[in-house]
Amino acid sequence: MSRVRGRWAPTPSGLLHVGSARTALVTWLSVRAQGGVLVWRLEDLDPPRTVPGTAEAALEDLAWLGLDWDEGPDLGGDHGPYCQSERGPFYEAALGRLAAAGRLFPCRRSRKDLQTLSTAPHDLPPTEVEGVTRLSADGTPYPAAWRPQGLSADWYRNFSDPSASRPPDAALRFQVAAGEVSFDDAVYGRCQQDVAQQVGDVVLKRRDGLYAYQLAVVVDDLAMGISEVVRGVDLLASTPRQLQLIEALGGPAPRYAHLPLVLNGDGEKLSKRDGGLTLQALRQAGVGPQRLVGYLAYSLGLLERPRAKAPGDLVKDFDFGRLRRQDWRLPEDLATGLL
Repeated sequence: MSRVRGRWAPTPSGLLHVGSARTALVTWLSVRAQGGVLVWRLEDLDPPRTVPGTAEAALEDLAWLGLDWDEGPDLGGDHGPYCQSERGPFYEAALGRLAAAGRLFPCRRSRKDLQTLSTAPHDLPPTEVEGVTRLSADGTPYPAAWRPQGLSADWYRNFSDPSASRPPDAALRFQVAAGEVSFDDAVYGRCQQDVAQQVGDVVLKRRDGLYAYQLAVVVDDLAMGISEVVRGVDLLASTPRQLQLIEALGGPAPRYAHLPLVLNGDGEKLSKRDGGLTLQALRQAGVGPQRLVGYLAYSLGLLERPRAKAPGDLVKDFDFGRLRRQDWRLPEDLATGLL
């Protein structure tokens, strides 16, 4: 797999909004500029959050925007299935390997237990010190002292036995290693985090049986040969723990590029609750795809002013070094401004 392989991996929990479309555009531009392969993967791990029809709507929205892909749920490919809800055997195999390596353990602690600790940072933004972006945690670190002692050699076989009379009463956590994790992000430069001190051991499978995002995204990226990951800066702090997991599973780490957030008119992170800023709503308002592409490129720093552009017009001059690091606040009347 010498060609660059990128992926776009939406969650089908609502209609596609402008922020997600911007991430998809950058993913597409980078892959196409390098003559690579773009994979569409559906991250539908959590059934209660899945909204019927939104996966199909996202395919239609991005095609309208002028983007295409090479593998995915609709096209197939050599690395399927491309829906995470169908990839359980891959996740179970990874859990087995981690257990055999002594990096997995059952956890019966609750969120309430973690909330009783008072030493954790909460939702601190990344800070740059002497050219290095320091990443903080977004919750209470799981203490190493809570790891169970004296696990039997066959604990995982018993834990995962499908013939057991009762389902497991514990989550499965990944035992992180001590020390700083450093990596180079294509947008934010050198980044560092002490995962053990700031995050602690990471849940990979919940006690209700659902696989965690941290496990699924790493296993799928490895299995699909993904060599470049473009996503929002809100996931930047997840990268060090994912790098530890990649190393534990014996795979190569992809190149990461995290994009500044798109904010709504109130200055809040754009979400699927912002219904007027979905691609479907903009289409219905009469906004043309090239007007939207040009505006997104302008918001990223790829154009000096917003003007209509097809995605292919931007490929030749694309470079991560041109992207802004500042979050982008959308105007209240975005649709009107694009007509």
